[in-house]
Amino acid sequence: MANFAKSNVPQFSMDVYQNAYLPEGGSEVNAIVTVTATGGGTIGSAISAPHHYAPGEGPSAAVVLMVDCSGSMDYPPTKMRNARDATAAAVDALRDGVHFAVVGGTHVAKEVYPGGGRLAVADAATREQAKQALRTLSAGGGTAIGTWLRLADRLLASADVAIRHGILLTDGRNEHESPEALEAALEACAGRFTCDARGVGTDWEVKEVTAVASALLGSADIVADPAGLADDFTRMMETAMGKEVADVMLRLWTPAGATVRFVKQVAPTVEELTGRRTEAGPRAGDYPLGSWGDESRDYHLCVEVPPAGLGREMLAARLSLVIPGPSGPGGDGAGAVETLGAQGLVRAVWTDDMAASTSINPQVAHYTGQAELAQVIQQGLDLRKAGDNDGATAKLGRAVQLASASGNADTAKLLAKVVDVVDAATGTVRLKTKVEEADEMTLETRSTKTVRVKK
Repeated sequence: MANFAKSNVPQFSMDVYQNAYLPEGGSEVNAIVTVTATGGGTIGSAISAPHHYAPGEGPSAAVVLMVDCSGSMDYPPTKMRNARDATAAAVDALRDGVHFAVVGGTHVAKEVYPGGGRLAVADAATREQAKQALRTLSAGGGTAIGTWLRLADRLLASADVAIRHGILLTDGRNEHESPEALEAALEACAGRFTCDARGVGTDWEVKEVTAVASALLGSADIVADPAGLADDFTRMMETAMGKEVADVMLRLWTPAGATVRFVKQVAPTVEELTGRRTEAGPRAGDYPLGSWGDESRDYHLCVEVPPAGLGREMLAARLSLVIPGPSGPGGDGAGAVETLGAQGLVRAVWTDDMAASTSINPQVAHYTGQAELAQVIQQGLDLRKAGDNDGATAKLGRAVQLASASGNADTAKLLAKVVDVVDAATGTVRLKTKVEEADEMTLETRSTKTVRVKK
């Protein structure tokens, strides 16, 4: 395991919420798993201020800032200036001792600071040097995000640190490399570092930016007004500085004959993890959860088990948290891990009590609705772009209904900028004839954000 210096490594806990009772012949077991880390540096995405470590404390970390310098960043000219200021603000938020670099991205990736294929170590002098180097950034050229990510990966790999993180800003579409090239870059970087991605203005492609964040287990968002970049970059860097443990994995064991139907993160955002499983021994698999500070996240898992007789009980799944040991990613592949202590059990009990077997656990019901909410928003916006107004109205109406029922006020407000709500409870809406592009892109980018169930 990488050295965490003198940091307060968080303690992990796990809570399982489910209705364990199945009817005769029933086989589908659902559970919501809440994973919580406490006692570390700072509180995830809800951070209000950075954690202040004493000199030399805190986990070893490396961060690469990737700034779009394509020609479109000059339209308007304030966009490039705001990007420079935002990156400088992020540099100021670096903790002493953190390794860092700045990359300028066009159709090629260029090392802006410190250069020479290396990383600088943050202190008062290097932060000032980096900010001086940022003044040389100018707009010109195309956009090839995959090349930016590959350079960031090479730079981050040069440091023997616990936490590797990227921050990426773009204002345009990835027009100077093929979709396959970007996908290959994301596959190459997945599991090697996490990355937050931001789109500035309204000329970028939402699905490209969210794909970066999804593949690299980071956050995605829109900054429609470039003037808001500095605050956003500062918050992102403060959150990154609060991460204490990297490469956390959810290990899921299931009994013989059982099938894992899906595993997904459902709070604070919906993120599909099913296809990211790596085998971890007989009937066990690991699902990547990324880097953690002080925070809590919820996961929905669904397991299909062989039906058993009435009155029988079985363990449907056993859950634990692990991190790679010395032979983890980049090692000899032996799969050595260290456990983080937290464990959970998912049960299945067959009963002829109809009231027990038909009751839906409130946590499961809530997050099933939140996952559907994210899906119907995407479907509705895609149908709207395709000119299918009836289909879009139906999907976005269902989204309004789900957002209202679950108390997802933020998503409800975003939906109200795209549709006129006639009756939220029934999902009766009318498409607005004129929608601001920034409002539509904000809804699409933030569609996976969820509200937590009241437990």
